[in-house]
Amino acid sequence: MYGLLLGLLAVLSPGQAQDEGTYRALLLRAAPGHLTELIDLYRERVGLLTALGEDPPVFMRHSQGDQWDLMLLFPIESLEHYFSAERAERLAQAGGVGFVDRVRAITAWQEELFVAGPPVDTVAARNAEAGFYHVEIFRALPGRYDALVEQRVMENRYYHRSERDGNLIFTRLAGAAWDVFTLGFYRDIQHFVATPDLAPEVFEQAAVDAGFESRGAIGTYLRTLIDAHHDTLANRVAFESD
Repeated sequence: MYGLLLGLLAVLSPGQAQDEGTYRALLLRAAPGHLTELIDLYRERVGLLTALGEDPPVFMRHSQGDQWDLMLLFPIESLEHYFSAERAERLAQAGGVGFVDRVRAITAWQEELFVAGPPVDTVAARNAEAGFYHVEIFRALPGRYDALVEQRVMENRYYHRSERDGNLIFTRLAGAAWDVFTLGFYRDIQHFVATPDLAPEVFEQAAVDAGFESRGAIGTYLRTLIDAHHDTLANRVAFESD
């Protein structure tokens, strides 16, 4: 069974660059009255995983936007490692049995997406000083996937040319229907809304240099590429080690 699964996973993620990370993005909506319990349950889970040597996730709580309460972005080394019999055995020996049932009992909705993204060290470095996040999740129109990914890269060029950090880009390997999501890291909401003190023509030239027709065309071009798009603002959920 595991041989068949691992063969399928190899087909799902062909040609992934060696410096890319692989992640499991988990979105959860707690059953009414159970949000803090669900947060504590995942804090416990993360403690178990880190004790086994796995990297901690980016963990956030919805502030406004999409329907979910929590998002966790777990570095998983690879799909093959995540679904391996050896990992399952280590989790069972460490006390991981029954976790899924405990989550299911207090969760109203969940969705997960396996993605390729930046190296784990890059995500960790951006997350180290973050307390606030902007998540944008996209589903491309048919035939527009490559253009959507390129638009995300172009928008980062625009941000860099206008003296701002870009977003990290994650692309679908398996799971939910979303094709791409981007994650912006900020100290707080004030940092998120801040705009560099630059002349309008600097922003305009930055957009053109990034590959857009104009600054005003950034959003309108994006909407020619997408079938669905969800935005969420979220606050960091801290661990005991933070």
